[in-house]
Amino acid sequence: MKKYFLSLLTMVFCLAAFTGCQNSTGPELHIMIWSDYIKPELIERFQDEHQCKVVVDTFDSNESMYAKLKLGRTGYDVIFPSNYFVNIMNQQGMLQPLDATLIPNAQNLDPQYLKQINPALLNYGIPYMVSSAGIIYRTDKVADLESSWGVFGKSNYKGRMTMLNDVRETIGAALKFLGYSANTTNPTEIDEAAQLLINWKPNFAKFESEQYKAGIASAEYLIVNGYNGDALQVMKENSNVDFIYPQEGITFSVDFMVIPKDAPNRELAHAFMNYLLQADVAAENMEHSLFFSPNKAAYEKLPDDLRNNKVLFLPADVFEQAELIDYLGEKGILYNKAWDKIKVS
Repeated sequence: MKKYFLSLLTMVFCLAAFTGCQNSTGPELHIMIWSDYIKPELIERFQDEHQCKVVVDTFDSNESMYAKLKLGRTGYDVIFPSNYFVNIMNQQGMLQPLDATLIPNAQNLDPQYLKQINPALLNYGIPYMVSSAGIIYRTDKVADLESSWGVFGKSNYKGRMTMLNDVRETIGAALKFLGYSANTTNPTEIDEAAQLLINWKPNFAKFESEQYKAGIASAEYLIVNGYNGDALQVMKENSNVDFIYPQEGITFSVDFMVIPKDAPNRELAHAFMNYLLQADVAAENMEHSLFFSPNKAAYEKLPDDLRNNKVLFLPADVFEQAELIDYLGEKGILYNKAWDKIKVS
């Protein structure tokens, strides 16, 4: 995601986080987070302030993170799942409730985003970043791109397009194109979306969530379904890349910070979460990752080019049509079955 591309910077960060505290005799805080999703210097500062060592593992999908945790005791203190997986993990008794008194900086969070979230989730997790998926494309190779998910159904760029290898995101895009909710539990609508993607599939190089960023940068791919933060990272280095939000509407997800049930360092975990919610820290983190933090106190601390950026900050008309990917309970199996059908077609 967003998140899926493990950059050289992230590998350097992981090394720095490990070597920078070799002499520390303090506690260890073990976190599992999406790749390239936190500024390395912020970790170093937290280590210095709390005389601890932060050990960082990364994951490339909610499913792989969840599978790892289900294997048994892992020793993680803070994990960063998407909102709909927080529901799953909580219902299965994998999370512990948060102590709000230890996270006073939660007051910095933006009410506009908080009201989109099931209030019960906030007892077990705190929003960290928001990601939204759209279309990233090469302006030097693609002329007059239509602002529609329907571009993936056109054969003009056959073999040079990708869509995300993600059940809810990709089926959600097809549902939005068809005029349905990305959270529908109507089997007929989900089947229709699956058939649409099967029809589009011959145009794709692959379903891709890991290397599409490198592919669009090199022009191996010309049109990809990808995340806004990833788009901004590439656009920062390449003026021939742009990003659009399809007119039919988009989905977005909120990545949370949660504490596993068996976390060994509960108080330090709360301190880390509270630290990341500081306005100056959140702003610095946004500027580094180019993903959006729903931290209202941080907005005014951003440079003008980011504060006014319509890829980072969803325009009002886009936000009105955007749907938060929601937890669907047992009905979620309808999406998994549809995805299996798409992948084997």
